[in-house]
Amino acid sequence: MIFDRIKSLDAILATAEKKSLSRTLGWFQLTLFGIGCVIGTGIFVLTAAGAQKAGPGLMLAFAIAGAICIVAALCYAEIASMIPVAGSAYTYTYATMGEFLAWTVGWALVLEYAVAASAVAVGWSGYFSGTILNEFLGVQLPAWLAAGPLALGGAPGGFINLPAVIIALLVTWLLVVGTSESAKVNAVLVAIKVTALTAFIALTLPSDQFSASRFNPFLPAGLFGGFGTGVGAVGAAATIFFAYVGFDAVSTAAEETKDPQRNVPIGLIASLLFCTVFYILVAAGAVGTIGGQPIMGPGGIPFPAGSEELARQCALPQHAQALVCSNEALAHVLRRIGFGTIGNLLGIAAFIALPSVILVLMFGQTRIFFVMSRDGLLPDALSRVHPRYKTPHIVTMLTGAAVAFAAAFLPVGQLADIANAGTLYAFAMVAVAVLVLRRTDPGRARSFRTPFIWLIAPATIVGCVFLFFNLPTAAMLVLPIWGGVGLIVYFFYSRRMSHVGRGIAEVPESETGKLEPGVPSGR
Repeated sequence: MIFDRIKSLDAILATAEKKSLSRTLGWFQLTLFGIGCVIGTGIFVLTAAGAQKAGPGLMLAFAIAGAICIVAALCYAEIASMIPVAGSAYTYTYATMGEFLAWTVGWALVLEYAVAASAVAVGWSGYFSGTILNEFLGVQLPAWLAAGPLALGGAPGGFINLPAVIIALLVTWLLVVGTSESAKVNAVLVAIKVTALTAFIALTLPSDQFSASRFNPFLPAGLFGGFGTGVGAVGAAATIFFAYVGFDAVSTAAEETKDPQRNVPIGLIASLLFCTVFYILVAAGAVGTIGGQPIMGPGGIPFPAGSEELARQCALPQHAQALVCSNEALAHVLRRIGFGTIGNLLGIAAFIALPSVILVLMFGQTRIFFVMSRDGLLPDALSRVHPRYKTPHIVTMLTGAAVAFAAAFLPVGQLADIANAGTLYAFAMVAVAVLVLRRTDPGRARSFRTPFIWLIAPATIVGCVFLFFNLPTAAMLVLPIWGGVGLIVYFFYSRRMSHVGRGIAEVPESETGKLEPGVPSGR
């Protein structure tokens, strides 16, 4: 039977103690950790892609995605406080539904974190090329070096996104060397991002150029764009969902958290609520000042975000200044309404702060690999730590190479949609795991109990499935294809080498290793 291997909660906790991470983070650091990951490319860059899908309905898209994330966060809060170890949804699934489904979740999380990090690298590249090079240095990077092909089949103008490759490799190096001062660095970077978005809201909402007429029509592509189209408010929500998913990285740091039963739920929910309010206000400011109507294609359907067709339209004079055509949306808005200097400063803030998001995402991905390797499902080399830097250097370098490759050739919109496919699957499985534990282990201590669990958890599952089927068809297909590759790895290697399958309940003392405390430098 493929569903016969369940690793008990007691065994998971014992394993974590044998080969564990140091607990150094409090609730405030976790909240900053969550905000630091959540506020990033999703709001600084995907505002343009979301507007192309939904128009002014972008605000509704943020609300839809935020609502689904809130119910998912409540499920995460309960189970993360019960199982305060690294591994996130992978570990939770292992403890409730067994090794096979846990493998599929872990494999999906690898897709989520790595592809999401690539998307942020591409977003950072837009601000680097637009603000740092163009506005400050007067340098125009050749088009073939500034962006990858716009569509999977290739498109004129771009060949490789060189800045995105460079930042991905630089972050990889920082992750390898690490530093225990990273939480302080993260706090500074979070302050920069929050200050930049606060300034944007303060300058746009009260602006003389803000007009309610720009919100009409509010839903130019409708509420539902149709199966596989990825447009409309719900289609935009499926993409904008990317702007929220960083909160689950908080749970990957549970094993490094002091009093995790109290601090993990606080960090999860506080960071998510804080960011949701910011997102809706920023979307209102952007659309209300310069407009956010999509560029329509045949049949009144918006051209796909990140497509060759949209790129051609954006090259036309009448669309060149549109919000939906900008690679640095928020800085572009401020320049359009007469705050060019502040817009450039916001671009600098994104340039400085977005690498911290790449760090958080790659940090989460390497910790998933670390735990899967610790369970024997991946080669032991992936859980080895560097003798000097005390970081999982091998898996970090492999991850960095994959992130750089994806960032080199794909646009941010496609990467976000692909990352969301894996994320939505993992979130749905966490909700299932919470329900299973309520039935199979009702007596276990729960310092945080999700209210109305028999309503909240099913709402999470339905919401995740709903958004998944509103992704573009290409993004939906990536998950089963990736999952098929994972099944081959599982049945030909992982199932045979699994510690649970071989009757190994705990990690031997000789394999014990500790990763460096805290989160990596520059988070």
